[in-house]
Amino acid sequence: MHTQVVIDEGGQGIGAVEAVARHGAKVSIAPAAVERMAASRRVVEGCLSDGRAHYGINTGFGSLSRTRIADHDVAALQRNLIRSHSAGVGPLLPVETVRGMMFLLAASLARGKSGARPVIAQTLVEMLNKGVTPAVPETGSVGASGDLAPLAHMALACIGEGHVVTDTGAVQPAADALRTAGIAALVLEAKEGLAMINGTHLMAAQAALLVADARALMRAAITAAAMSIDAARATDAFLDARVYEARAQRGPGLVAAAMRELLAGSEILVSHREDDPRVQDPYSFRCAPAVLGAAADAMLYVNGAVERELAAVTDNPLVFGPEGKAEASIISAGNFHGMPVAIPLDTLAIAVSHIAGISERRTFWMLAAYEKESELPHYLTPRPALNSGLMIAQYTAAACCNEIIGLAAPASVANIPTSAGIEDYNSFGPRSAAKARRALELATHVVAIEILCAAQGLEYHRPLRSGRVIELAHQRIRSVIPVLTDDRPIAPDIGVISGLMRHAGWMSAAHFDGVETGPPRGIS
Repeated sequence: MHTQVVIDEGGQGIGAVEAVARHGAKVSIAPAAVERMAASRRVVEGCLSDGRAHYGINTGFGSLSRTRIADHDVAALQRNLIRSHSAGVGPLLPVETVRGMMFLLAASLARGKSGARPVIAQTLVEMLNKGVTPAVPETGSVGASGDLAPLAHMALACIGEGHVVTDTGAVQPAADALRTAGIAALVLEAKEGLAMINGTHLMAAQAALLVADARALMRAAITAAAMSIDAARATDAFLDARVYEARAQRGPGLVAAAMRELLAGSEILVSHREDDPRVQDPYSFRCAPAVLGAAADAMLYVNGAVERELAAVTDNPLVFGPEGKAEASIISAGNFHGMPVAIPLDTLAIAVSHIAGISERRTFWMLAAYEKESELPHYLTPRPALNSGLMIAQYTAAACCNEIIGLAAPASVANIPTSAGIEDYNSFGPRSAAKARRALELATHVVAIEILCAAQGLEYHRPLRSGRVIELAHQRIRSVIPVLTDDRPIAPDIGVISGLMRHAGWMSAAHFDGVETGPPRGIS
């Protein structure tokens, strides 16, 4: 995990975003980036006296862009922009999301195509390093002209207005917090207010953190599927590598390889390989590599889109210095549009829905104990009827899956125009991110329930052992959750496993090399 992150010209990886947003990694700006910002600023200052209209520098915004602003009002224009656009509603965004947003804005400015003075990025970095986090309502961005309202609330705190969130979760005036931290409030000059709010930094921060969490979910889901195979005394025949070579799809082959490794050495598989009358297992077992592999491939696409966005400049207008025969230019375009992130985020929610859906089906199968060959009692309790065991855990998983179904409906496909129609096609990427976040949280509980049931199922096959890696996972679970021998509240058990899943280190990621982002392993 990064403890120090340097902002330079290149993109900031997902790991760097997570380190700054969640783990308080210190941030600095490379000297070359400071010079790029200074050079970009000189272009903006040079245009102030050229007599031409430059969007957002000496004009109004959105549908007001045809209105010229007097030279003496240019600075007031930027301050008014931040104030007027601070129109968000709803609960505050999590501190980690706001920190990620600040970090990505500073990194974007440092690429030297926004025309903001270095002090803008430097102030954001200083606030990050001193733990001064703006209070930002979660709802207000349509994900097109930048994440305007959320970023405006962030910028409002930077200029000493608005509020910040303290370490205790309390909200206090930003001016007081900046004064206590010894940070000078920004006084915005031409173009700088617009540069602070006209980008995709909210949805990009949300996407980066979601991808990090989706990786942990995928690892846990593959573990759960493998553990459930032995818990239900299913077969591993369908994991044969030749099957996936024939399918020629990347993800299913990688998932099958990971499951083979997890189950390697299982005594349970060997114990019923002969004379088992069952010919095929249910789809939720037999097709797990196909379903989880398809989700892994979707996540690979999402990962790539997010990594590219973390290297982007999504401001408008963009400032280009003289290069070769090209003169310095200020170009109005549409890099702020969130669709390159919104569609991947909608895709992520769909992938997550299938991770959860097939997991719930395996949970149902283990608890229903349809097949006597599984050697499992109903609801995984030694005394069915007297005890209900894990019966209601499946109800909870079903409720989570039902909600995920609604969350998987894309937000990016419905358009509502804004700004008197000049902004006539919006992405609604932040809503895609919020839905994906909720879906991922619910899916985490669904997979945790499967792991809880599969771990209990393994107990009925003792003294036989599962694969070495599965047994390590089972041992970790048993270190915090005892075997279910009598009815007890199981919500705490689900919560504990959900917590374990969020920490990728609970099981070595080596067993999943390539599943989320890396190259195919052993598959052409």
